[in-house]
Amino acid sequence: MNDSPGWAAPGSPSDGQAPEAAQQPPAEGSADSKWSAAQPPPGQWSSPAAGQTPPQQPQQAAGWGAYPSQPGQQQPAAPYAYGNPGGGWGGPPPAAKPGVIPLRPLGLGEILDGAVATLRGHWRSVLSVSLVVAALSEIALLAVQRLTMDSLTVPDTQPTTPAQAVRALGDAGILYGAQYYLEVLGLILVTALLAPTVSRAVLGQPSTLGGTLKAVRPLAPRLLGLTGLLLLGSLAAGLLPALPGILLGSAALTALGIPVGLVLLAWFYVTFALAPPALMLERGTPAAALRRSAKLVRGSWWRVFGISLLTWIIRTITSTVIVMPFAAIAMVLAPGGLSGFLDGSAALSWTVLVITGIGAIAGATVTTPMQTGVTTLLYIDQRIRREALDLELARAAGVEGYGSTTPTGG
Repeated sequence: MNDSPGWAAPGSPSDGQAPEAAQQPPAEGSADSKWSAAQPPPGQWSSPAAGQTPPQQPQQAAGWGAYPSQPGQQQPAAPYAYGNPGGGWGGPPPAAKPGVIPLRPLGLGEILDGAVATLRGHWRSVLSVSLVVAALSEIALLAVQRLTMDSLTVPDTQPTTPAQAVRALGDAGILYGAQYYLEVLGLILVTALLAPTVSRAVLGQPSTLGGTLKAVRPLAPRLLGLTGLLLLGSLAAGLLPALPGILLGSAALTALGIPVGLVLLAWFYVTFALAPPALMLERGTPAAALRRSAKLVRGSWWRVFGISLLTWIIRTITSTVIVMPFAAIAMVLAPGGLSGFLDGSAALSWTVLVITGIGAIAGATVTTPMQTGVTTLLYIDQRIRREALDLELARAAGVEGYGSTTPTGG
């Protein structure tokens, strides 16, 4: 089996290969537009009457097979639930779990746990890719910092002129903008490069760095095209609302456009967050990946936004903890010590920039795969909910009998 399963979109074969069993999603706008009609049927266990002892629930066979029964006894349909997989009276049997997630719609905890389990179980390929991308991003940011720090660290003994204030404001915008867009670029690349690794972790299959690069190499031109489209779109979303104020030289109009730009950035990021894994796993064009992401997120925007935001908060806290020892070392070795940090002169020191840069690389190397793993698992979760991707995943993982029960209604 290849390192990338190549999960094509329903009804659209990938790279000339037709999918085994393309699932047709329900029509958009229908009552069940978020759920696939091909999902296994719901449970048909009835509640016990008052004072009645619940009968012993039969043991389920492996996968989604039928329950064992006595000769001539009708077999109940296998229940399928989206929460509480632990069983009990009326409770569903556990879903098949060949890899890091159960093959059913996922909860928040399962998505986070799956991302961490992927990092832990495939750390060689995950950390190798993340380290290279983090190092390149930090080197670029270090160059921008060194070019803009002169105007941002004016000693307190010198008066600040209006021209210096304007230049400092512009340099601050360049610095923070470069920091944001370099981070976005890193997330796009790591998400795309590690999507084959996460997909194999879902199937319970091992992965190697060589196999991951082999799966990514044919799609490199498409990945570059998608990356360019996402960066251009995010730049437009963030800058266009503030552009009239910048051109007219109006600080009030510029300040009014900044929050509008932030809202548009959030909408753009969430709407197209699933495009990198869609490109790598469906092996389509950049434009098709953008459409797929928008379609999968539609109706679940706030859910994707909430999970992504929570993951970013966890990632930021973890990264800060990792960076703190490096900041302490930089403070000790900086010219002038603590007083140099207080008056801002230490910020221009290459010693401080390099040490804090190494800390930032370490933090990003460890935490970026968590964010990108959550993004890929969100893509898989949305396809399970809408297109019954769990059936295809079960077949790819070799789970026997999964989804073989004939729906009986409900």
